[in-house]
Amino acid sequence: MKRALLLLAAALLLLPTPRPVAAQQQPVLNVYNWTDYIDPAAIQRFERETGVRVRYDVYDSLETLEGKLSAGRSGYDVIVPSSEPTFARLARAGALRPLDRDRIPNWRNLDPALMARVAERADLGNKHGVIYLWGTVGVGYRPDRVKELAPDAAGDGLGMVLKPENAARLARCGLAVMDSATDVLPSVLKWLGRNPDSGDAGDLRAAEQALMAIRPHLRAIPGSGALVDMLATGEICAALTYSGDAIQAAARAREAGRGVEVAYSAPRGGAHLWFDMLAIPADAPNPEAAHAFIDFLLRPEVMAGISDKVRYPNAVPASRPLMAEAIRNDPTIHPPAEALADAFLPSTPPPAVERARARLWSRFKAGR
Repeated sequence: MKRALLLLAAALLLLPTPRPVAAQQQPVLNVYNWTDYIDPAAIQRFERETGVRVRYDVYDSLETLEGKLSAGRSGYDVIVPSSEPTFARLARAGALRPLDRDRIPNWRNLDPALMARVAERADLGNKHGVIYLWGTVGVGYRPDRVKELAPDAAGDGLGMVLKPENAARLARCGLAVMDSATDVLPSVLKWLGRNPDSGDAGDLRAAEQALMAIRPHLRAIPGSGALVDMLATGEICAALTYSGDAIQAAARAREAGRGVEVAYSAPRGGAHLWFDMLAIPADAPNPEAAHAFIDFLLRPEVMAGISDKVRYPNAVPASRPLMAEAIRNDPTIHPPAEALADAFLPSTPPPAVERARARLWSRFKAGR
């Protein structure tokens, strides 16, 4: 009997030690978002309140996001594509799960006017996403350096970068165009007086010629995250980029205290308006946690903290009184109503036009 008991004890010792039940069953939420685009405190608070662990990955271009999603089985539960064209294309392809509004009671906090603009083209009936943050495309620049090298360019909107004579002068202090055909080409077409949605060969040729005319003067064609750092450190003095990138760069420059000042200029006659959407991939492994996370982000106090941190406006009006005064009252962050009325929201190009634009962009980046 003793020998049998000893053999049983030895066998039990060889068995793997079970992990605690809580550790085995802890749910995980997989989020894929833009670089520097959330308040880390919001993630920590969500984890504390729900017991869900957040695994957070980042990208710096829509092309990167779309490439990951188009391959299927991305493993992500929440993604943040721009409404046009990535979000719209994914929704039409059936790659996004329709949202269950019963699981998102804070939907009522969303600005109906902004959500209506998304519904016009990108998401009929607002079935597949809610607005996270939004902004415009324009020029981030250093007023002191622009005034020194091209004093007549500061009030020229996109012409500060896109006019070859301005680009040639500003090349001395560093010029950049963000690496996003999706967001740059509609703005260039609009600046040329063409239809931002155009797929006409002549219009695309004109846009390519405009970009190639400034290509020799560019120091870089960086992703969003790198561009913010380049502006903030003074490595470049002007860039065609997102409004929030310029505003983030300005904040980082102030914090560094090295005498770098960054401002933002929206295009005259209508800026490219974009919305970044919270969406759930159709094959998300944890859609329940995804709905809970979206609902959590739509709380006014949570969105206020995110806008304070990343300096982009959101679509929850009740959050604005809760923001820091400097963020709440900054017209570059919260454009006046008349500026929004003039802004345009591009549509999703058909596949043939998208391919033509992609080839154009490749030639521009290569400089030939």
